[in-house]
Amino acid sequence: MSTELPPEPKESPPAPRPAPPEVWKKGGRLLSVLLAVNVLLLACTLISGGAFNKVAVYDTDVFALLTTMLLLAMVWILFYLLGTARCPDGVPYRDAHAGPIWLRGGLVLFGICTLVMDVFKTGYYSSFFECQSAIKILYPLTQAVFVIVQTYFLWVSAKDCVHTHLDLTRCGLMFTLTTNLAIWMAAVVDESVHQAHSHSSSHNNTSHTRLGSPMDRGRASSAVGGDCSCDTAVCQIFQQGYFYLYPFNIEYSLFASTMLYVMWKNVGRLLASSTPGHSHAPSPVSLFRETFFVGPVLGLMLFVVGLAVFIIYEVQVSGERGRTQQALVTYYSFSIVCLGLMTLVSLSGSVIYRFDRRAMDQHKNPTRTLDVALLMGAALGQYAISYYSIVAVVAGTPRDLLAGLNLAHALLMIAQHTFQNVFIIESLHRGPPSAEPHDTPPKDPCHGLTFANLDALHTLPACPPTPRLVGPSPAGPQEAASVIVAPRSHWRRRCLKDISLFLLLCNIILWIMPAFGARPHFSNTVEVDFYGYSLWAAIVNICLPFGIFYRMHAVSSLLEVYVMS
Repeated sequence: MSTELPPEPKESPPAPRPAPPEVWKKGGRLLSVLLAVNVLLLACTLISGGAFNKVAVYDTDVFALLTTMLLLAMVWILFYLLGTARCPDGVPYRDAHAGPIWLRGGLVLFGICTLVMDVFKTGYYSSFFECQSAIKILYPLTQAVFVIVQTYFLWVSAKDCVHTHLDLTRCGLMFTLTTNLAIWMAAVVDESVHQAHSHSSSHNNTSHTRLGSPMDRGRASSAVGGDCSCDTAVCQIFQQGYFYLYPFNIEYSLFASTMLYVMWKNVGRLLASSTPGHSHAPSPVSLFRETFFVGPVLGLMLFVVGLAVFIIYEVQVSGERGRTQQALVTYYSFSIVCLGLMTLVSLSGSVIYRFDRRAMDQHKNPTRTLDVALLMGAALGQYAISYYSIVAVVAGTPRDLLAGLNLAHALLMIAQHTFQNVFIIESLHRGPPSAEPHDTPPKDPCHGLTFANLDALHTLPACPPTPRLVGPSPAGPQEAASVIVAPRSHWRRRCLKDISLFLLLCNIILWIMPAFGARPHFSNTVEVDFYGYSLWAAIVNICLPFGIFYRMHAVSSLLEVYVMS
């Protein structure tokens, strides 16, 4: 019988050659950061200046700057895609932690909604083209093309660790990140001005700003000698449509910015062939079955009730004073119950971790570092609003039911953010489920060996006595399977999955309410009377966008906690 030598493996790809170390990595990062800071400050100056009537900066100037930035960012993205495609060794490593599938999926979802918003905005500005500049129609069209190009770019390149054109790549990534932040700020300012104008109109306040909609800008209309009134039904549908879609555009810009920052951190990064730590690929069996279904059911109930409360609030808040009072009581009551449950659930999750034996994952992970920084930083916006509300309620004169609900809501908001951040951050730093230490870990000489007689296993000097997994009884294989599968369905992991799902659904409904127009900060006159409308509006318009972003970023982090539990 002839024996043949096994063929040598030829299909295995060669290991990437180590790139030469950079002479000064911090120099390239410093150059790109300085570029981003200067461009962002210029954009912020024009955007904030264009929001006031007394400043000689028009919205056409803002749109011209944003259109130019979008075009330059698209040129660089195309250069990057073509450059990496023509250079096989340009991306020798890919970060397994960067750009998980749920983050890219959320980016695609928000990108589609942004495209719909651009269609509505183009139709809105086209309704009175005679008295408007062409840049107002060119900007949403350019933004739509930019969204398509950038979404494809981040979908295929979010995990790249680029090792070619390092300084140029860093500057391009930072410029694209700055472009997204400028779009985010423009959308936030436009949406805030729209809300402020709606509130001013309902309270017969004539002091309004200019960046909201073209029909509100008398000076701009008279300058071109046209009548920019939106009187037709189609024009009003376009106007209301793109304002309601602004939250999706805001979240798209922030999602893209976070992914671009991780790519910027990974430029020139050296990785091992197998990156340590947990991966983002859970088994489909454990994705939906290893829960007690208490968290998803309770979270879904609160989600449905929250939608009903939001609809009731929006309907009643525009009515007479009595209905506004009732709407605020309903809103605050639901928020107090929801925030109280979220606080208790987050605290219980932290208590469960006290009994968890999994080791802490201390490996370098730019994605996790950014998640923690964004959670802590974005929570500061809601902290600020809550503390301003506490001072206004305690030091103010009205001591009625609404003031008490407002105070309880502010205190619970602070507690919920604190305990939820502790739970999420500790969850993100936990190792994978397989990292849980066993009481009798097997030793290396026992791995990879096959025995025909299981009783001979105990005669090996290097192996400790172990219980027999397979016996002579017919139930032996089933017992072995149960012994192996049992650790994956531990009650602690089931509880953590329930907790993460419950918090995820609650954060979604708490994102929907303020993102789509619920502003109890202005309907409730306690803070407005105490601080004055101008100061309180500035506080809310600056801090609330960070609070809204916190909710959606918490959803992304909780989804990762759920998958990795």
